[in-house]
Amino acid sequence: MRIVLVILLVLAALATLFVLIRGVVTMAGGKDITGQRSQELMRKRVLFQAIAIFIAVLLLLVASGR
Repeated sequence: MRIVLVILLVLAALATLFVLIRGVVTMAGGKDITGQRSQELMRKRVLFQAIAIFIAVLLLLVASGR
């Protein structure tokens, strides 16, 4: 169970990093005048961060024996 949670945590962190980099590249490109794409990417980043935090909490609970 711990291995699965660690793998899921790494995947969630990588997904967060990927969306963050895409957002920075999109902003740097200057093509998103309305900011709609930037807002969409920010929402996805926050979602992936929340998932990563949830998985980290689950991992800590499993590691503590509960």
